This record gives sequence, C-alpha cells and structure tokens, in this order.
Amino acid sequence: MRIAYFDCFSGISGDMCMGALVSAGVDFALLKEELAKMPVAGYDMRCKKEKRNGIACVNIFVDLLETEQPARRLADILQIIAGSDLPAAVKDKSREVFIRLAAAEAAVHDTTPEQIHFHEVGAVDAIVDVTGAVLGLHLLKVDKVYVSPLPMGKGFIKCMHGVIPSPAPATLEILHGVPVYGTGIAGELVTPTGAALLSVLADAFIDLPAMIIEKVGYGAGKKVMEHPNLLRLIVGEHCQAEIQSPIPCHCCHHREHRHAHLHDHKPAHTNTHEHKHGHVHHSHQHEYGHDHDHNQEHDHGHSHEKSE
Repeated sequence: MRIAYFDCFSGISGDMCMGALVSAGVDFALLKEELAKMPVAGYDMRCKKEKRNGIACVNIFVDLLETEQPARRLADILQIIAGSDLPAAVKDKSREVFIRLAAAEAAVHDTTPEQIHFHEVGAVDAIVDVTGAVLGLHLLKVDKVYVSPLPMGKGFIKCMHGVIPSPAPATLEILHGVPVYGTGIAGELVTPTGAALLSVLADAFIDLPAMIIEKVGYGAGKKVMEHPNLLRLIVGEHCQAEIQSPIPCHCCHHREHRHAHLHDHKPAHTNTHEHKHGHVHHSHQHEYGHDHDHNQEHDHGHSHEKSE
C-alpha cells in the first residue's frame, strides 16, 4: 500500500502542497495540462526551484492574468469543478474541500454555506491550489494520506474584514478534532485552504508511520523565515512496524571489536579481593572472563497572505 506523509513542521497552504507534490515526483507539465481541463481562464501557472536554508524545494506560482476575478459562492465553484474533465475521484475530493471551507466560513460569520462569498478563496488561484493538490496525490497513486500534528502561529492577520487573530477563525473551525500545537511564531502557518485539504484527505494525524521511503519532496512557502518555511512530503510503501533486529552500525561494530580486544583475558579463574571502605571491611569474589552488559543511553475567505 502506497502512503503519503505530510510533515507540516512549518504549516501548510495550497501552493506549498502542490510544490511538495511536484518536488516528490509529480510531473509539473502533466499537472498543468490536467488542470487546464477546468473551465477556468485568466491565469498562468509556473514552477520555480529554490533553496531554503540549503534545502532544495519547489515554489508554485499561480499568476492572475486578469486583475479582476468575480466573487464566487459555493455553487459557482462546485459548478466549475463538475464541469471539468478531471478524474471523478479528484472532482469528488475537491468538492469536499470547498464544502468544508464554506461550512467553516459560515460558522465564523453566522450564516449559511450557500451565502458565503469566497472572495479570493473562490478566485482562480485557490481553485487551482485545491484541485492541483488533490490531483497531485492522484497522479502519485497514493492509497492513504497521513499528516503530522499541525503547528499554529500567533498574532494577527490582515484580511478583507480587517485584522483577525492567527490562527484564522476559519482555520480553527476546520481543525476540530485535529491535533495542533503552538509555535510562538508570529503570523499564519496553516491557512484555511491548507487545513481544509488535510481535513478531507488525511486518513489520520499521527507521527511518521512505518514505511519504506521512496520519495521526499519539499514545497516552499512564499515568506522566507528564519527556519525553513517548507512543507515536507514523504512517499513510500507501508510496512510492518516490527523490527526483527537492530540495523548494524559501523561505529557500534568498531566499538564492540575494540572492546573484545581490551577484554581478551586468560581463561577464567577466581580471585579473592579484600577492600577497606572506612570502618567497614568486606570481601567478594569475581571471575575474569565474565560477560559485560553495556547499555547506552494564503488562501482563505479573507484577504490576507499566509506567513509562508
């Protein structure tokens, strides 16, 4: 069974997800060709190889060719996805992601999902991010998706409604039941779109599962930070967690070999030693030739940019 593990040590957004998928082996030209099957115009998609803290990664850009994009409701986005020639499974999951986003925004704004105007979430770049991420996993032929606990930023975010707290309210609505933790990093690490993608696609939120690693990819966030602002994707075959024997290590072998020479004693014999400790006298016996035991211890219904 082929599995994918999203190691979100610096959070996740839609474009970071696509970048990690391309870095892990998805053919960018094919991804772009397949996404062109959607009835959407006014954008160009490009891929750029970069390095963050010395780590090679992929940065995906969705450039709008038309400055004005219509504000769309949920029904408009679902119609775009349904009208595409993408694989049925990709369309189904993509619809689920936007339905999850709409439900979260509706809860935050005390309205219904049908009444939510997605603003830039409904714009071309967000539609491409969501369908592109789902399509990328489909192209990698992944059977199961697992995700690390998610890091949360702090502080405030500028959006169409003004200034809102980080994490964004919609992000927290989406992540009910998901393990998260604070990082103390100012800004947004997990966007609502990234959260919605994972909440729909993830089979479980766990530490790295037992697997035979085949590919590793890194998707870049737009903001350069002190730490590597990357999303890591590990792809491989699931395997049993039991390890039959320790993996040999050259340093351990050298240490054991040296130890054997240092303790190359004559045949076992018994000596009696008397030790004096203060006022207490005692004697004990031990044998040479004894055994030794050595234990060594950007993208949601608000106008702001992720701290990527």
